[in-house]
Amino acid sequence: MTPVTSAATARSLRVAPDLPPAPGVTVVDGGIEVSVYAGHASSVELCLFDAGDDAGTSERRVPLVDHAYGWWFGFVPDVGVGQRYGFRVGGEWDPEQGMRHNPAQLLMDPYARAIEGEVTWGAPVFGHVVDDSTWRGDGLTPSGTDSAPYVPRSVVIDPAFDWGDDAPPAVTRSESVIYETHVVNLTKTLPEVPEELRGTYAGMAHPATVEHLTALGVTAVELLPIHSFASEPFLIQKGLANHWGYNTLGFFAPHASYAAAKDPQGVVDEFKGMVKLLHAAGLEVLLDVVYNHTAEADGTGATLSFRGLDNRAYYRLDERGRDIDVTGTGNTLDLRHPVMCRLALDSLRYWVNECHVDGFRFDLAVALGRGRTDEFDPDHPFLVGMRTDPVLSRTKLIVEPWDVGLHGWRTGQFPPPFSEWNDRFRDSVRDFWLGDHRPSVPGHVPHGVQDLATRLAGSRDLFGTRDRGPTASVNFVAAHDGFTLADLTAYDEKHNEDNGEDNNDGSNGNRSWNHGVEGPTDDGELLALRRRSMRNLLGTLLLSSGIPMINAGDELGRSQGGNNNPYNQDNATTWFDWDLEPWQEDLLATTRHLTAIRREHPALRQRTWAEGKEVHEDGSIDLAWYAADGCPMHDWSAPDQRTLQMLVNGAWLGHESVLVVLHGGRSEQQVTLPDAPGLSAYRLLWDSVWERPEHTGATRAGETVSLAPLSMRAYAVTDPT
Repeated sequence: MTPVTSAATARSLRVAPDLPPAPGVTVVDGGIEVSVYAGHASSVELCLFDAGDDAGTSERRVPLVDHAYGWWFGFVPDVGVGQRYGFRVGGEWDPEQGMRHNPAQLLMDPYARAIEGEVTWGAPVFGHVVDDSTWRGDGLTPSGTDSAPYVPRSVVIDPAFDWGDDAPPAVTRSESVIYETHVVNLTKTLPEVPEELRGTYAGMAHPATVEHLTALGVTAVELLPIHSFASEPFLIQKGLANHWGYNTLGFFAPHASYAAAKDPQGVVDEFKGMVKLLHAAGLEVLLDVVYNHTAEADGTGATLSFRGLDNRAYYRLDERGRDIDVTGTGNTLDLRHPVMCRLALDSLRYWVNECHVDGFRFDLAVALGRGRTDEFDPDHPFLVGMRTDPVLSRTKLIVEPWDVGLHGWRTGQFPPPFSEWNDRFRDSVRDFWLGDHRPSVPGHVPHGVQDLATRLAGSRDLFGTRDRGPTASVNFVAAHDGFTLADLTAYDEKHNEDNGEDNNDGSNGNRSWNHGVEGPTDDGELLALRRRSMRNLLGTLLLSSGIPMINAGDELGRSQGGNNNPYNQDNATTWFDWDLEPWQEDLLATTRHLTAIRREHPALRQRTWAEGKEVHEDGSIDLAWYAADGCPMHDWSAPDQRTLQMLVNGAWLGHESVLVVLHGGRSEQQVTLPDAPGLSAYRLLWDSVWERPEHTGATRAGETVSLAPLSMRAYAVTDPT
């Protein structure tokens, strides 16, 4: 390490301002402006490194002598794009007061636009003394070991990028069909993507990937976390790694290993290029973001950035300086603090303004809205900040409306314009098609159709206040967390042994049904029934009011071997297998057909609530429910009621009306199609009995048709002539 630069260097060429410059590092004429928050520190040093110096032997330290309101800042001459850097922070070490300053720890810039390198897990990355083999300690004794050779570097980048005529696709919420996917999983084995681009941002934007997405009929990709992240120490000790990415290191930097590019500038540019190409194909880009916790875990975890800068400002602590954990990860970021709240809002604006993303899905969002009393507050400053921000409020904002803390389930309680993952939709649909049929559940009573109807119509019981409308509900039957669509129909129990946690991780409440045999089978009749169940789940998802979200790979019948929590499986368990069998080709064709039905029939994409009211002088109403006999549904509460008809009236808005018929019984059912006002005949659009979509003629209203066991249909109201 070279001698410490004199304090005067930080003032060179510029007069210290009254207010700190923008957080992070900004390239200006003649050098850089630096600003970092360390509100309880006694000293802050900017540490500069040469490119390629992993050992830290080239380190040069520049004290930041100006500080105001907890921000430390200065101007550093002759430094620019490509510079590798970090911070060292001095101050009090008093863990019981939340103070964990340790200048032996090299800290990443919370505002770094690029991060190079990975955490090399071992004793040096802990700010306190730990055992060299177990990496465990009491968190109370400071370590004097220099962490610089073992931690990533922040990197100064050039923000310029040729966006050309890029413009957001601006798909309305009612037209949206979201595809939740992982950058690696989707493209890792896709044959048409060059090998060097598989599993990368460039691979996501490759024409072969784009063609699959556009042909599928989705309007947006929702990417599992692409913010720079690290694996947890306990996974490294088991020879595993974090694959999903819910363990953030930096909220402004794209994860470098997802890029084909090897230099930090190239990583950022590759991400932007991906967004540009997806936009050109009409696809929106949504990011799954994790502002509820970081990779530093609790007070016995590593010191990588936030903890060493200002543990008391960035994290929620109790009166003894211990982390308050409502995320299940050891720590919870404190969005009540103005600095952390600003950082999260600045990060979101960066991804929209500089990287052109179209929206976000917020992981464990209840943690982001817990106020001073730790209760969820829909008017929390962070939530208000997004709602009132002229940039963010115009994007798609989707929340996971729960966390693991007390009173953590808050579905339906977020304010507009947030949309929410609707777990009630997931559970009700799974119960109707799967869970109600499992013979191994003692005392189970079938749920009937009442709650199912509420979910089909947009879940007004959850989202009916504050003029939110059906698009407040993001409907899903499967997601990254849980069984895939195929595994829902093939496994009664989770099989997570490969995760290294003795099958204790992952949910036990899957509401799945293996149809009689656990896992793979050669029984042709059973396999056919499983395939029909998959089609029933997809059909219910894509023909319901709300915003549908498809779990990536479900259109291909992708299995994870019964693993419902493969967060540490970066292998064939999670990668798509593109060598499709005929039944998978059929399922893909079915999914494309269902998204086309949704796209071509606006009656299925309601923006406002249907109220069962008369909308035409002929007596027709906007949404009507019928029993199997074609008469209006009255017996809603009977648990053995397994057939339901939903007639969505589009004629009063100039569109075709749609009839959706669901039969969840185990025997064939005669169904009389409603002879309702304003209609005379139906055209069959789809039958879940079909292995592959077919075409049929018209059926007159009032006629009786036969529905196969466990099946559903969609009709368009048509003129019999």
